[in-house]
Amino acid sequence: MKTRQLKYSSATTINLSKNQQHQFAKRHALRIYNSNSIYSFIPKNACSTLRVSLAIANGCIGNADKAFNWIHDNNGTFKADLASLALADYTFVILRCPYARLASAYLDKIAELTTEAWALHDAMQRKLMPDAVTFRLFIKAMTQSELLRANIHWQPQVDFLVYKEYDDYFSLENFSAAKEVIEKKAQIKIVDARPLTKHGIDRFVHLTDRHYADALPAEIRALKATGKVPDPASLYDDELIAIVKKLFKKDIDLYKNLFGTKPLMFS
Repeated sequence: MKTRQLKYSSATTINLSKNQQHQFAKRHALRIYNSNSIYSFIPKNACSTLRVSLAIANGCIGNADKAFNWIHDNNGTFKADLASLALADYTFVILRCPYARLASAYLDKIAELTTEAWALHDAMQRKLMPDAVTFRLFIKAMTQSELLRANIHWQPQVDFLVYKEYDDYFSLENFSAAKEVIEKKAQIKIVDARPLTKHGIDRFVHLTDRHYADALPAEIRALKATGKVPDPASLYDDELIAIVKKLFKKDIDLYKNLFGTKPLMFS
């Protein structure tokens, strides 16, 4: 049996139950019972699709029809304990281009004025109403350390990794290839949850006619109402690329080491 090395357990001598880095990553490590697998879920990285698929595979829901509310009310249901982490037969995680993930978080959560947008409003000490938060202001807000990890939808991906090494790392940018491998090794049927969640921008026409870094959420919502959306790359300019490159250096370095620079939005 392969020895599993936990990523954050030895970072401090504090009792493991009080090791915040480990406990955070552990909360996002989910069990797939039939294959004795561990999947580390990272928000905005196809996590709804994987959690719906996992709930079906673990026998808790029969199909995806009512899965949206179920998975969000059961985030901790399949959470792994220490023994499960150590004795897993297969481990995997899905990573995403950090630039694309932040754009997705903004377009899905902040521009749509979801609960995450209002939580950010509170974290920013209510200095700016959610409908005034452009992508530029969203990215610049993260230069404040307390806001970088204020929400799991944009928290650095490395924080979610419970292991030093996984058996498989998959790129969301090449999910079609990952799907077949995951289904075989984890003994799980992948069910696309996007029609249920309405997350993602694949159903929209992507606009590249100008930079949208300073577009207000109301403008983006108006575009979505017409079936259009700013292309994720059009949200960035040189200033914002530089900020993300610095703040999410560990995420970017990990992604480049695993998948090369080609799938990155900005290499």
